[in-house]
Amino acid sequence: MKFRSQHIRRQTHQGPVHDRRVFLGVGLAVAANTFASKLWAAAEPAAAQSQDVIIENFSASGKSEGTVRVAKIVKSDAQWRAQLSPLAFRVARQEGTEAAFSGEYASNHADGIYRCNCCDTALYDSATKFESGTGWPSFWQPISPKNIVKNSDSSFGMQRDAISCRRCDAHLGHVFDDGPRPTGLRYCMNSVSLRFVKRA
Repeated sequence: MKFRSQHIRRQTHQGPVHDRRVFLGVGLAVAANTFASKLWAAAEPAAAQSQDVIIENFSASGKSEGTVRVAKIVKSDAQWRAQLSPLAFRVARQEGTEAAFSGEYASNHADGIYRCNCCDTALYDSATKFESGTGWPSFWQPISPKNIVKNSDSSFGMQRDAISCRRCDAHLGHVFDDGPRPTGLRYCMNSVSLRFVKRA
Protein backbone atom coordinates (compact mmCIF):
# COMPACT_ATOMS: atom_id res chain seq x y z
CA MET A 1 0.00 0.00 0.00
CA LYS A 2 2.90 2.30 0.83
CA PHE A 3 4.60 1.48 -2.49
CA ARG A 4 1.39 2.22 -4.39
CA SER A 5 0.98 5.68 -2.79
CA GLN A 6 4.60 6.59 -3.60
CA HIS A 7 4.10 5.44 -7.19
CA ILE A 8 0.95 7.55 -7.50
CA ARG A 9 2.78 10.61 -6.10
CA ARG A 10 5.63 10.05 -8.58
CA GLN A 11 3.21 9.81 -11.50
CA THR A 12 1.35 12.91 -10.32
CA HIS A 13 4.64 14.83 -10.08
CA GLN A 14 5.79 13.81 -13.56
CA GLY A 15 2.63 15.13 -15.23
CA PRO A 16 3.22 18.85 -14.53
CA VAL A 17 6.93 18.54 -15.50
CA HIS A 18 5.95 17.09 -18.87
CA ASP A 19 3.30 19.81 -19.32
CA ARG A 20 5.86 22.55 -18.55
CA ARG A 21 8.23 21.15 -21.15
CA VAL A 22 5.48 21.15 -23.76
CA PHE A 23 4.52 24.70 -22.81
CA LEU A 24 8.12 25.90 -23.02
CA GLY A 25 8.58 24.18 -26.39
CA VAL A 26 5.45 25.77 -27.83
CA GLY A 27 6.44 29.15 -26.41
CA LEU A 28 9.89 28.98 -28.00
CA ALA A 29 8.38 27.97 -31.34
CA VAL A 30 5.95 30.90 -31.25
CA ALA A 31 8.75 33.32 -30.33
CA ALA A 32 10.93 31.98 -33.17
CA ASN A 33 8.09 32.36 -35.66
CA THR A 34 7.40 35.92 -34.47
CA PHE A 35 11.08 36.84 -34.80
CA ALA A 36 11.26 35.31 -38.29
CA SER A 37 8.12 37.20 -39.32
CA LYS A 38 9.63 40.48 -38.16
CA LEU A 39 12.84 39.77 -40.08
CA TRP A 40 10.82 38.95 -43.21
CA ALA A 41 8.73 42.10 -42.86
CA ALA A 42 11.89 44.17 -42.49
CA ALA A 43 13.38 42.55 -45.57
CA GLU A 44 10.28 43.05 -47.74
CA PRO A 45 10.75 46.81 -48.36
CA ALA A 46 14.36 46.20 -49.38
CA ALA A 47 13.28 43.45 -51.77
CA ALA A 48 10.59 45.67 -53.21
CA GLN A 49 13.04 48.54 -53.54
CA SER A 50 15.48 46.31 -55.41
CA GLN A 51 12.80 45.98 -58.11
CA ASP A 52 12.98 49.71 -58.80
CA VAL A 53 15.06 51.04 -61.68
CA ILE A 54 16.27 54.50 -62.62
CA ILE A 55 15.47 55.69 -66.13
CA GLU A 56 15.51 59.02 -67.94
CA ASN A 57 12.15 60.38 -69.05
CA PHE A 58 11.69 62.22 -72.34
CA SER A 59 8.89 64.43 -73.58
CA ALA A 60 7.13 63.94 -76.92
CA SER A 61 9.57 66.47 -78.39
CA GLY A 62 12.54 64.40 -77.24
CA LYS A 63 13.57 66.74 -74.45
CA SER A 64 14.92 65.16 -71.29
CA GLU A 65 12.67 65.50 -68.26
CA GLY A 66 15.28 64.14 -65.88
CA THR A 67 15.81 60.79 -64.22
CA VAL A 68 13.17 59.04 -62.14
CA ARG A 69 12.99 55.93 -59.99
CA VAL A 70 10.20 53.69 -61.26
CA ALA A 71 8.99 50.19 -60.54
CA LYS A 72 10.42 47.51 -62.79
CA ILE A 73 7.67 46.03 -64.96
CA VAL A 74 7.33 42.29 -64.47
CA LYS A 75 4.54 40.29 -66.13
CA SER A 76 3.77 36.65 -66.77
CA ASP A 77 4.13 35.17 -70.25
CA ALA A 78 0.34 35.04 -70.47
CA GLN A 79 0.10 38.77 -69.75
CA TRP A 80 2.77 39.61 -72.34
CA ARG A 81 1.08 37.39 -74.92
CA ALA A 82 -2.19 39.24 -74.37
CA GLN A 83 -0.44 42.58 -74.91
CA LEU A 84 1.86 41.76 -77.84
CA SER A 85 1.57 40.24 -81.30
CA PRO A 86 2.97 36.69 -81.62
CA LEU A 87 6.07 38.03 -83.41
CA ALA A 88 6.61 40.82 -80.89
CA PHE A 89 6.31 38.31 -78.04
CA ARG A 90 8.83 35.96 -79.67
CA VAL A 91 11.33 38.76 -80.23
CA ALA A 92 10.87 40.99 -77.17
CA ARG A 93 10.13 38.32 -74.55
CA GLN A 94 11.98 35.28 -75.97
CA GLU A 95 15.02 37.01 -77.53
CA GLY A 96 14.07 36.23 -81.11
CA THR A 97 14.92 38.21 -84.25
CA GLU A 98 12.62 39.48 -86.97
CA ALA A 99 13.61 38.82 -90.60
CA ALA A 100 15.83 41.44 -92.21
CA PHE A 101 13.97 44.13 -94.21
CA SER A 102 10.64 42.91 -92.81
CA GLY A 103 10.31 45.36 -89.94
CA GLU A 104 8.04 48.40 -90.00
CA TYR A 105 10.84 50.82 -89.10
CA ALA A 106 13.73 49.52 -91.19
CA SER A 107 13.17 52.30 -93.76
CA ASN A 108 11.36 54.78 -91.56
CA HIS A 109 12.76 58.31 -92.02
CA ALA A 110 10.16 60.23 -90.02
CA ASP A 111 11.18 62.52 -87.16
CA GLY A 112 10.34 61.22 -83.71
CA ILE A 113 11.09 59.01 -80.73
CA TYR A 114 11.33 55.23 -80.67
CA ARG A 115 9.87 53.83 -77.46
CA CYS A 116 9.76 50.35 -75.98
CA ASN A 117 6.82 48.41 -77.41
CA CYS A 118 6.35 46.68 -74.04
CA CYS A 119 6.55 49.54 -71.52
CA ASP A 120 6.80 52.82 -73.49
CA THR A 121 10.24 53.78 -72.17
CA ALA A 122 12.06 56.16 -74.56
CA LEU A 123 14.91 54.29 -76.26
CA TYR A 124 16.12 56.04 -79.43
CA ASP A 125 15.80 59.40 -81.18
CA SER A 126 15.37 59.47 -84.96
CA ALA A 127 18.18 62.06 -85.04
CA THR A 128 20.62 59.19 -84.38
CA LYS A 129 19.09 56.74 -86.88
CA PHE A 130 21.12 55.87 -89.99
CA GLU A 131 20.92 53.56 -92.98
CA SER A 132 23.08 50.56 -92.13
CA GLY A 133 22.03 48.42 -95.09
CA THR A 134 21.34 45.52 -92.74
CA GLY A 135 17.55 45.55 -92.99
CA TRP A 136 17.01 46.51 -89.34
CA PRO A 137 16.52 50.00 -87.88
CA SER A 138 19.96 51.15 -86.72
CA PHE A 139 21.08 53.95 -84.40
CA TRP A 140 24.50 55.22 -83.43
CA GLN A 141 23.46 55.81 -79.81
CA PRO A 142 20.49 55.32 -77.47
CA ILE A 143 18.46 58.32 -76.34
CA SER A 144 19.89 57.69 -72.85
CA PRO A 145 22.30 54.99 -71.63
CA LYS A 146 20.16 54.83 -68.47
CA ASN A 147 17.25 53.35 -70.43
CA ILE A 148 18.99 50.30 -71.85
CA VAL A 149 21.01 47.35 -70.55
CA LYS A 150 23.85 45.59 -72.38
CA ASN A 151 24.42 41.87 -71.77
CA SER A 152 26.79 39.35 -73.31
CA ASP A 153 25.08 36.99 -75.79
CA SER A 154 26.85 33.85 -76.99
CA SER A 155 23.90 32.22 -78.78
CA PHE A 156 24.27 30.69 -82.27
CA GLY A 157 28.01 30.32 -81.74
CA MET A 158 28.55 34.09 -81.87
CA GLN A 159 29.79 36.50 -79.23
CA ARG A 160 27.57 39.60 -79.27
CA ASP A 161 26.26 42.28 -76.94
CA ALA A 162 22.49 42.10 -76.57
CA ILE A 163 20.49 45.23 -75.75
CA SER A 164 17.36 45.20 -73.61
CA CYS A 165 15.02 47.74 -72.06
CA ARG A 166 16.03 48.59 -68.51
CA ARG A 167 12.47 48.93 -67.23
CA CYS A 168 10.89 45.72 -68.55
CA ASP A 169 13.80 43.59 -69.85
CA ALA A 170 12.37 43.49 -73.39
CA HIS A 171 14.93 42.21 -75.88
CA LEU A 172 15.58 44.99 -78.41
CA GLY A 173 18.49 43.78 -80.55
CA HIS A 174 22.29 43.93 -80.51
CA VAL A 175 25.04 46.55 -80.63
CA PHE A 176 28.10 46.33 -82.89
CA ASP A 177 31.23 48.44 -83.27
CA ASP A 178 30.87 49.08 -87.02
CA GLY A 179 28.67 52.18 -86.85
CA PRO A 180 29.28 55.75 -88.00
CA ARG A 181 30.81 58.61 -86.09
CA PRO A 182 30.65 60.07 -83.52
CA THR A 183 30.25 56.81 -81.54
CA GLY A 184 31.33 54.18 -84.08
CA LEU A 185 28.47 51.99 -82.79
CA ARG A 186 25.52 50.37 -84.53
CA TYR A 187 22.54 49.64 -82.33
CA CYS A 188 20.75 47.14 -84.57
CA MET A 189 17.18 46.93 -83.29
CA ASN A 190 14.07 44.89 -84.05
CA SER A 191 11.12 46.97 -85.24
CA VAL A 192 8.60 44.84 -83.30
CA SER A 193 10.37 45.70 -80.05
CA LEU A 194 9.88 49.42 -80.74
CA ARG A 195 6.99 51.85 -81.06
CA PHE A 196 7.62 55.00 -83.09
CA VAL A 197 5.98 58.27 -81.99
CA LYS A 198 6.25 61.35 -84.20
CA ARG A 199 7.90 64.32 -82.57
CA ALA A 200 5.40 66.75 -81.10
